[in-house]
Amino acid sequence: MSGNQPPKLSLNSLWNKAGPPRQLTWGYLGILIFMMGDGVEQGWLSPYLIERGMLMQHSATLFTMYGVAIAISSWFSGVLAESFGPKKTMLMGVILYILGTIGFVGYGLPDLNYGIMLFMYTVRGFGYPLFAYSFLVWITYRSPQHKLGSAVGWFWFVFTGGLNVLGAYYSSWAIKELGYLNTLWSSIFWVLVGAFFAIILNKDKFKASINKKRNTKMQELIKGLTIVREQPKVFIGGIVRVINTTAQFAFPVFIPTYLAGYGFSTTEWLQIWGTIFTANIAFNLIFGFVGDIFGWRNTVLWFGGVGCGITTLLFFYSPVIFGNSFWLVMLCGILWGVLLAGYVPLSALVPSLVKKDKGAAMAILNLGAGLAVFAGPAIVGLFIGSIGSKGVVCILAGLYFLSAILTYFITLPEHTETASGITKTNAAKATKRFI
Repeated sequence: MSGNQPPKLSLNSLWNKAGPPRQLTWGYLGILIFMMGDGVEQGWLSPYLIERGMLMQHSATLFTMYGVAIAISSWFSGVLAESFGPKKTMLMGVILYILGTIGFVGYGLPDLNYGIMLFMYTVRGFGYPLFAYSFLVWITYRSPQHKLGSAVGWFWFVFTGGLNVLGAYYSSWAIKELGYLNTLWSSIFWVLVGAFFAIILNKDKFKASINKKRNTKMQELIKGLTIVREQPKVFIGGIVRVINTTAQFAFPVFIPTYLAGYGFSTTEWLQIWGTIFTANIAFNLIFGFVGDIFGWRNTVLWFGGVGCGITTLLFFYSPVIFGNSFWLVMLCGILWGVLLAGYVPLSALVPSLVKKDKGAAMAILNLGAGLAVFAGPAIVGLFIGSIGSKGVVCILAGLYFLSAILTYFITLPEHTETASGITKTNAAKATKRFI
């Protein structure tokens, strides 16, 4: 009996050190399944609409309005989570998602009624940020500082794993077996399953901020905007967060059509896209730990900004270099997906810039995440007609390099503890070795 005890303790110790916060395990699983439902159409909806006769500019506008809704909802998610609690905010997201899906799929898509499609897809866009990013605020309050980087790494692991990996692989099967419209209808089932795990089975109690006790809910909402004046570095972090996933939401609008010119089918594109983010979710975890050791700012700057700038160009030009070689094009995409995970520590860095009002800081970060959903398709819609695919991808790569420059100025306040437990003043000496 005693001989079996040490391995058990060792395994528990390893899980406590490397795993997500135990009290939020059901929530992480719920995010994974919910985002799988949300991501069923991400890789194929644009080319599907274009094949049915919609102009690429109209498709880009549809995704742009969807992104506007996500941006607004992302900002509200942080302050609403503090004001009303994450569970109520997450439930609100589930309801909006289901209503938007019913209107979009049931009344807009069958006859391509663009007005209904535009309105209901926008309503649908309010759903997932209220659900997912409210849970991210929950994580920032319930995770110890020395594990915050890995805790948010686990969040982006399940978020991206559901949205871009399981969603892509599931839809590559479902559109053949169920058809396009039924695949979209099935998303409601997965969203409800995810909500059950994250809201019902998750019994953890959210600890509200100190400010909530003395501030009104309206003041909490206002704080989500005024914090950028009080803490300009939070604003810079928000800009970097926009750039982080702009290409992620721009690529599905024009890359499938671009690759089709080199002989790639929609199914092959979905497999490439899904594999890219299979690698990405693994490195979301790895870069969470790398950020805790190498430094949050250093990781975002070098791996995220510089790395993504280079690999964005490499991925785009891979079919030019290698032709229709499926595996080599996929490999170049994987490199981009791996380095995209270099931005994970930003979710630990930005809340650590403030002692209080972490929900407000996260609101700005969440707003940046939402604006990326808007900015990606908007860039395609504005520039694809005038400068073509090559010009668009150069803009995306340039934004990544810009984010590296901006990240240089996001420094922690003096005497703030880093993830490793040492002060920022002492950590500065180590930082100089890398910057």
